[in-house]
Amino acid sequence: MTDPLGPPDPPDPADPAGPAGPTRPADPEVAREPRPLIERVGMAAIAVVLAVLFGGVAVAAWAGGEPFLAVMGAIGCLMTAWVGGLTLFRG
Repeated sequence: MTDPLGPPDPPDPADPAGPAGPTRPADPEVAREPRPLIERVGMAAIAVVLAVLFGGVAVAAWAGGEPFLAVMGAIGCLMTAWVGGLTLFRG
């Protein structure tokens, strides 16, 4: 049996992501829809919990005399809070 459409075109080697399809739209800005408010609030709440945990690690490490770990925990806290805020306000 033969395929009436013929073989598919080979992928373009210059495009590392491959051709547009159901999992990769041709224009991502057109296909993007804002998340529902309840989903944004839920993800922001998870980010708050993780930021508090990172902050706790930072405080405990500073109190324990580990400044490098304290700085890393504080950076993790700030980055998580930032992403949570972006998720909530930008959608």
